[in-house]
Amino acid sequence: MSDETTAHAEHILSVVQGTRTESSPEASIARSWIRCVNNYGIDAVHFHQTQVLEQIRLREHQQRLDDFLDIARIEMNGLYQRIAGSGFAVILTDGDGVIVNWICDANLSGPFKQVGLWPGAIWDEENEGTNGIGTALIEQQALTVHRDEHFRSRHTQLTCSAAPIFGPRNQLLAVLDISSVSSQDSRQSQFHTLALAALSARMIEHGFFLRVFRQQWILRFHHQPELIGGSNEGLLAFDDGGHILATNQSAADQLRQPRHRLVGQRVDFLFAITLETLLGNASGQPKTLWPITDKTGHRFFTLLYGTERRSSKNRPPRLAAEETEPLLPPMKTLEGLAGRDPLMAYNVDCVRRVMNKRVNILLTGETGTGKEAFTKAIHDASARADKPFVAVNCASIPETLIESELFGYKYGAFTGARQEGRRGKILQAHGGTLFLDEIGDMPPPLQTRLLRVLEEKEVLPLGSDTPVPVDIFLISATHRNLREHMASGAFREDLYYRLNGLELRLPALRERSDRLSLIRSLLAAESDGMSVRITEDALMALNAYSWPGNIRQLRNVLRTAAALCDEQCIRLENLPAEITGLKPHDPMWRSVAIPSDMAMGGLAHAEREALLRQLERHGWNITNTAAHLGFSRNTLYRKMRKHGIQPREYPTP
Repeated sequence: MSDETTAHAEHILSVVQGTRTESSPEASIARSWIRCVNNYGIDAVHFHQTQVLEQIRLREHQQRLDDFLDIARIEMNGLYQRIAGSGFAVILTDGDGVIVNWICDANLSGPFKQVGLWPGAIWDEENEGTNGIGTALIEQQALTVHRDEHFRSRHTQLTCSAAPIFGPRNQLLAVLDISSVSSQDSRQSQFHTLALAALSARMIEHGFFLRVFRQQWILRFHHQPELIGGSNEGLLAFDDGGHILATNQSAADQLRQPRHRLVGQRVDFLFAITLETLLGNASGQPKTLWPITDKTGHRFFTLLYGTERRSSKNRPPRLAAEETEPLLPPMKTLEGLAGRDPLMAYNVDCVRRVMNKRVNILLTGETGTGKEAFTKAIHDASARADKPFVAVNCASIPETLIESELFGYKYGAFTGARQEGRRGKILQAHGGTLFLDEIGDMPPPLQTRLLRVLEEKEVLPLGSDTPVPVDIFLISATHRNLREHMASGAFREDLYYRLNGLELRLPALRERSDRLSLIRSLLAAESDGMSVRITEDALMALNAYSWPGNIRQLRNVLRTAAALCDEQCIRLENLPAEITGLKPHDPMWRSVAIPSDMAMGGLAHAEREALLRQLERHGWNITNTAAHLGFSRNTLYRKMRKHGIQPREYPTP
């Protein structure tokens, strides 16, 4: 037995016996150690092999969670994209501590499997001692177990940050965990990781609540209208009689009542509105946010969501743009830009936590994903909203001018300098927000000067000997891989870490799970105030297209189509041939009188190919594929039958 192992065991024993006076662990860790000794009788130094279920039993645990896993996988993928390459894995367990889903870098699968962090492994506290998963299950709170805080000595190289996930009726369903097998960072450095785990857990809870009660009425509300649609909104599910079936924690917090006391009450007993009026608002203007007050006079903005439970048997066919769905916030707001995409919702939640705390933000993603619009929305939502917003595209300014553009100059600094001199963009943004787009294209000498500004919080204009203090909220963006640029010496590593207080990736349009609702929202924004509709076949063509130019390209296409269309209705022939597969000289490209089965010929092939690509991408998981495409499962099955696509078995995660 090594000296480290002996010291670890002695430390635990002193805490359990109450003789330790220094370096005591957090209370949750100490309670867990006491349980390990007194309740489970675990030997901290005894070799132990992690128990792993056979595939058939693992499948049973996964099937018990059913729809929950579909929601969780989407959020886990978004979370993993944020931490990929950092040496951490994203792990999901059920309420028994059985790992039911797991994502990590391919080169780390061996080390994780070696320590027992693998699908089917049981990580409850009774088996594995103090650990992030098992201890979060017992304590029912988000926590970190860092290195030698683990009870078993074989786990003292692990770092685990875990958050419990509760169901709509406040039952403990699962644990979301972010683990490393060899983190050398301090415990304090795990605060950010723990915050990510807790935030993602809340987003899974939110999505699962909406899934469970999709055939009931759901009242979505918040004191701030722009938060409707986000994971912080209050949710009340109720039946046709107005009786509350379930609530989320945000609803309980806002209404200042425990969740169990809200269940069973009538919704019109909580709010100063009759059930008939509430349902009437939803039926008459389903996309409208309504202000209501509770019985104590507190005002909320509400949206009643129940589109999937309403009967459509006697309803005439509608155009695609007329489909009823909850109203998204205005497109220029953070929540409006996020739509209903899990990764974008995660980005918005992160932004709201840091935007007023002097944390620099770095946005990454392909060209055209809306980085400048997202930055402007951050500025407008921040405490600096009434201060200047200054945007600079580092790739569009000639290299000979960018220094004077950014830092300004004093008269006489160079030939041709204006007599009054010039305040640079950095000083123009004083007190407000500076957005440096395409930061990866900034020349190396200017990177050095920018780093000095960030470190010293002052600017030295060209030709001046006197630095000027400056206070800015800095947001940078790039479509380039800055880590590769650092490796090649094209980008300063120290500047990268200054810019990257929080790095967020904006997904490409083809990756967004809310494309259909996003298309509708952008169409409304690009229609110059007119009510422009869109046919189902045109909408499906837009949804199936790969969008190499992302949101910028989609905006241009919608703006042009809205101008070209007749009777304020966008049809297939109003869209570019590269999207529809139709050619201008094809008669059906011009005529709306051609039978629909002929007109759909070119699109049908494109749609079938697009469906096959998405099914393959999601391992033929119908639920995940439907969610990504913005369909219901029934719609996806119907389209598969239409195109002769047979369902297949997909592999176990």
